[in-house]
Amino acid sequence: MITIQAMRRDLALGLALILMLSALSPAQDHDAHSQTVTTMSVDVKVVTLPVTVRDKKGQMVRNLTEDDFVLQEDGRPQTIKYFTQDTNLPLTLGLLVDTSLSQRNVLDQERNASKLFLDQMLTDPKDKAFLIHFDREVELVQDLTPSRDKLEAALQLLNSPQLERNGGGRSDPGTSGSGPSDPQSPGTGQPRMSRGAGTLLYDAIFLASNELMKKQPGRKALIVLSDGDDRGSKESLQSAIEAAQRADTVVYSILFADNHQDGNGYGHQGGGTGRHGGGFPGGGGWPGGGGSGGGGRGRYPQEPRVDGKKILDQISGETGGRLYEVSKKQAIDQIYDSIAEELRTQYNLGYTPDKGNAEAAYHKITLVAKQKDLVVQTRDGYYAEREGQHSALSN
Repeated sequence: MITIQAMRRDLALGLALILMLSALSPAQDHDAHSQTVTTMSVDVKVVTLPVTVRDKKGQMVRNLTEDDFVLQEDGRPQTIKYFTQDTNLPLTLGLLVDTSLSQRNVLDQERNASKLFLDQMLTDPKDKAFLIHFDREVELVQDLTPSRDKLEAALQLLNSPQLERNGGGRSDPGTSGSGPSDPQSPGTGQPRMSRGAGTLLYDAIFLASNELMKKQPGRKALIVLSDGDDRGSKESLQSAIEAAQRADTVVYSILFADNHQDGNGYGHQGGGTGRHGGGFPGGGGWPGGGGSGGGGRGRYPQEPRVDGKKILDQISGETGGRLYEVSKKQAIDQIYDSIAEELRTQYNLGYTPDKGNAEAAYHKITLVAKQKDLVVQTRDGYYAEREGQHSALSN
């Protein structure tokens, strides 16, 4: 029989052992933590690539496997870990519509074709889309939603009096578009911003990618309808592309030039980066909300007109998308059909970068088909970031 004295003796020995071990453990834990911090500086997991392949006639190629591709990162061969054509992944779409004065005569066509496109793409409850319009301001007209009815209602506003400038003339750059008299944007509860001269294309792509797309899983694509002539953006062309790449988002551009605009180039003169509230959650058309007024007449009176087609081609090419141009031979509804087919037939490729490429920087991706007459379309690269930062890599 175990006596009480014996139990007390065993208990005392046990407590002494516990105290001795606890005195040693902090140093061991500290060493282990220090080792973890020094050896895991970059959060590199799996890089995912949406891939489209066409033959020399431009037709989609749908019967390939991972063995049909050669993959390199920064010139180093990589091993493809998974490869699929899974179209059941959630689809997130963003429509970015240029409503500047240079596009005023084509909005009806853009609106009607966009409605049909969304009708055929949002077929699953997990699929959703949002609508942004941009001119001298960037505004989220309809936040992410699976509702085609809400998106159609938002599209109707792109040609409605509520989106026109108040008073019939150029808006005063020093006044706010978020005053009490401004109507509300459907689906956002935010004030609508006044319109004026300017085209904040780069800002729109940056905001859509960084504020909306970056948080979404699955397949992601932005559809930009514009002439590609940015005027007055705070962001640069490269920062807009980088934001889309970090958000793992493909950008499709639809060049829709208005050949009937005024001969004086009205709508390509001012610009400005004033953000008067409204638009994105938290207030303001730009993260942080509000800001001083800007833009208006004469901000860039001598600014030359850029090659919008070249700009849009660069944006789409570096993010894995494609540039389309509306013409007599290719109507906008045909372009949307092509984009829809591409999104339905994309391959999804994944790989884990080798240790030699595990640096917190931009990494160049090269993906080609072994069959020489095939054209592979995917993004140019990705940004690896230090542990603790959000990365464009998949979880």
